[in-house]
Amino acid sequence: MAVLMALPRYTDRGLPFEAFVYRIAANKVADVRRGAMKDPIPTEEFPAVEDLAPGPEERAISADEAVRVWDLLATLPEQQREILTLRVAVGMTAEQTASSLGMTAVAVRVAQHRALAKLRETLLKQQEADQ
Repeated sequence: MAVLMALPRYTDRGLPFEAFVYRIAANKVADVRRGAMKDPIPTEEFPAVEDLAPGPEERAISADEAVRVWDLLATLPEQQREILTLRVAVGMTAEQTASSLGMTAVAVRVAQHRALAKLRETLLKQQEADQ
């Protein structure tokens, strides 16, 4: 309707007619948005939407924990670090990890066990030093 009402005002300025129609449509959309912001509809109660996103404190703690994990992983030899990354972070099986690293699945499991034992030992030493 708005295009039909505006047709008498249309003058050919070398632009496509679609530009004229698009400008009218864009103005109508802007009008609706402004109207929605100006006249909010009151409701009886608040929406039951709970924000489950972590807050600033949780994000800071998570970032700190990530730094601590990376520091702990840096204490391991490269192969053990790679095995833990593939097994724990990526979720590969021992067989898949062995295939990608050119090892046997048993060797991957043994190296993973040793890496986790070394991480436990390092973490305990760090906790004792902090006390």
